[in-house]
Amino acid sequence: MSRSLRADAQANHERILQAAARTFAEEGADASLKAIAAEAGVGIATLYRRFPTREDLVEATYRRETDRLGESADRLLAIRTPVSALREWMESFVDYMQTKRGMSDALPAILAAHEGLRLHSRESLGRAVSTLVEAGVAAKQLRGDVDPGDVLMALGGITLISGHEHQRVLASRLISLLLDGLGAGRDAAGNSD
Repeated sequence: MSRSLRADAQANHERILQAAARTFAEEGADASLKAIAAEAGVGIATLYRRFPTREDLVEATYRRETDRLGESADRLLAIRTPVSALREWMESFVDYMQTKRGMSDALPAILAAHEGLRLHSRESLGRAVSTLVEAGVAAKQLRGDVDPGDVLMALGGITLISGHEHQRVLASRLISLLLDGLGAGRDAAGNSD
């Protein structure tokens, strides 16, 4: 019986973090914790048992979103061509940055309090984009001189320019331009595999 409770607790944990990511992206880090709990389908006491402070919830959400995006490269390459995988990852990066922007008021203090968290995030995202770019270069779908760090910097610029949900079309257009510049050409236009 304790195994099913443990599975339930893990499912609650995941639902809370998913709801927090959506809510923080839309409403910012000061969003109602009661609303996050309700969206996750749990009581506020369950949320507080898992995350005693708002900062704990913001930190866990940031870690989860960073890890989820960082770990997605291999999964995408298993089901997409390298350029399509890179495009999908870039689109997810824009979503990630929207969530991070929603938490921006709380993140500086959290990052300062948790040494290594910022470095972990950079390394995780850097590895993911490197994996995708290297696959694209190996498949001759991208230019051979593409620097993954430059790609990540360009993506950061795209998210700054197209910062809000209603600017999603602009972000997609800019991603297409970036992919064209990387040598992806027509494959990057979002054609399915």
